[in-house]
Amino acid sequence: MISRLKVSIGQYSDRGSKEHNGDFLAALIPEDDSLETKGISCVIADGKDSCDLAAEASEQCVKSFLNDFYSTPETWSVKHSASKVLTAINSWFWSQTKSDVAPGMVTTFSALVLKSNTAYLFHVGDSRIYRLREGDIECLTQDHRINVSRNDHYLSRAMGIDHVVDIDFRTVSVQEDDIFLMTTDGVHDYISDGQIKLLLQGDDLDAQARTLAEESVRAGSPDNVTAQLVKVTSLPSLWVNEIFSRLAELPLPGRLDAGMHFDGYEIIEVMHASKAFQLYRVKDSESGEEMVMKTPPLDCEDEPACIERFCQQEWVGKRIHSPLVVKVLESAGKRRYLYYVMEKVEGMTLREWIANHPDPDIDEVIELTEKMIAGVRVFHRMDMIHRHLKPEHIMIMPDQGIKIIDFSAVQVAGISEIATPIGRNDLHGTMNYTAAEYLLGMAEDKRSDLFSIAVMVYEMLTGQLPYGNQFARNVNWRTLNKIQYQSAISHNPEIPLWIDGAIEKACKLDIKKRYDTFSEFLFDLKNPNSRFMRRHVPLVEKDPGLLWKTLAMVFFLSNLVLLVFIFLFDVN
Repeated sequence: MISRLKVSIGQYSDRGSKEHNGDFLAALIPEDDSLETKGISCVIADGKDSCDLAAEASEQCVKSFLNDFYSTPETWSVKHSASKVLTAINSWFWSQTKSDVAPGMVTTFSALVLKSNTAYLFHVGDSRIYRLREGDIECLTQDHRINVSRNDHYLSRAMGIDHVVDIDFRTVSVQEDDIFLMTTDGVHDYISDGQIKLLLQGDDLDAQARTLAEESVRAGSPDNVTAQLVKVTSLPSLWVNEIFSRLAELPLPGRLDAGMHFDGYEIIEVMHASKAFQLYRVKDSESGEEMVMKTPPLDCEDEPACIERFCQQEWVGKRIHSPLVVKVLESAGKRRYLYYVMEKVEGMTLREWIANHPDPDIDEVIELTEKMIAGVRVFHRMDMIHRHLKPEHIMIMPDQGIKIIDFSAVQVAGISEIATPIGRNDLHGTMNYTAAEYLLGMAEDKRSDLFSIAVMVYEMLTGQLPYGNQFARNVNWRTLNKIQYQSAISHNPEIPLWIDGAIEKACKLDIKKRYDTFSEFLFDLKNPNSRFMRRHVPLVEKDPGLLWKTLAMVFFLSNLVLLVFIFLFDVN
């Protein structure tokens, strides 16, 4: 039985001794798969009295965050999703602050997102988030305020103060029975951490939140008082992710043959069969539509990591909707086996295109590169890194459009946050096309896919690889330093110097030395960069044939002079 993340929540908010309550709090516990892909969110905000619409600011900030956070793609990481949402909210607050409609919308903001076995904290202002664990209390946030005197201070950071907001972010581990406490300054400014710990007794979280607020008022708090308690009562299972579990329960189909009828499909042709996967051209028995079926490795039935990776491929494919990426289709009926179906794509692979174009037009190569980059950006906008780009995974269609047809090694930021004992770091890229940081088990980012694109550009122009066979041996820190880039001009003297320089920079082995963005790479492919024009390319790389011809001529002339000298010496 797979357990789910469960919490108990208690909360209380009151205007205290003030006329109006400018605090606001809320929590959201999803009832669908968002519980795993997005998590549980608890938010608290304190609208500042000095602004005209304090209560409106705090309420709108909390409600907008909860609504928009769960509207972001489930492939995005918690940090990416929350940062995008908070930036948008702050921009709107700032725009309203400068107008006459709602001047002065300023509020503190603290959010706790519980996902898997991790707590993600977002904080700006002087509200606080505490954690109580095994009798110890710890404040997890830092107040953003400047104290003028004992009773007088002002916020140095908050939502709506400036057009740019600097949000504190951190993650902490979560254990069962952890209690997270969120308070506004009307509470924690008037009761100490020790008093808070003593007041949090019993199982009634609502009563405890109310007690904290009332005690702070008795202690002399002149402010609104708000407290929210979140107790973790159950953590999710760490085995197969629940979002994949339904698929993973299906049996493997085994090897299929042409002519077989299988789960509502007719097997027309075996397109590819290997230890890694099988591809079949199939026809929907009911509609007659042709498509491609992919089945998992035949020997991965007892390998949870293998099954999880295969299930993730379908999950990823169904969340990407772009003409530049192959479409994963809904199955014809209820599935009895583990597989998925994709649209049938006509055309040739980039591998075939390279073989058919030994002397390609440079402008055509750049045009294809631009299309491939557009396809990769589809993944990046979804907070994914492809990690397995190579010529076999790029289809070029009759209209010269492209489609990326593989998801087997995609890293999904949102999924990577879900704890599991299943190994996810096994190498599933392809040597020579996979960035060095992936081979070395280091952190990757979008520049890892840039490396693969640059290698393919090099290969389109030269038919060779930028590092030759140097990756064939085991790659480690010691051997990596010995691997040298081979100028593309050594294989194709017609390549402009600046294009060779752009490719070399894009496929640097050190990720920090590559371009930061694909746009920079594209620009330098199309426009001569003066830095690359000053590069010195040795004659042996620029034109190896000319070098040997020159050396041969030098040796010939030297021998001729020597013969003349010997002849004259003998005559004398």
